[in-house]
Amino acid sequence: MQTLLNVVHITTCVLLILVVLIQSGKGAEISASFGGSSQTVFGSSGGANFFTRLTTILAGIFMLTSVTLTMIANRQKKSIFEGQPVSAPAETAAPAQPTEAKPEAKAEAPAQSPAQAK
Repeated sequence: MQTLLNVVHITTCVLLILVVLIQSGKGAEISASFGGSSQTVFGSSGGANFFTRLTTILAGIFMLTSVTLTMIANRQKKSIFEGQPVSAPAETAAPAQPTEAKPEAKAEAPAQSPAQAK
């Protein structure tokens, strides 16, 4: 189903681009795009109505396939947490007791000079 929708979506997208590029500006006949003959290609009203309707239909199909593909993708989406074992929260350890500072080796008193020794 999703593959078929992808094919329809891409085909519609390409056709929509082509139809928009073929259309001429306001007031220009479609026949001017195909060689500039004085007769219109799609009848007396020209191709404006035909291409306007075709563009509207293709845009509608494009929007419908976009929404449908998005809904399909959301159904298939899994959370990264699905299937993971549920673990109990870790027990909190008692706060560490401050350890007493180890007595450092007392520095020896500097040697007295002979003048002080007297």
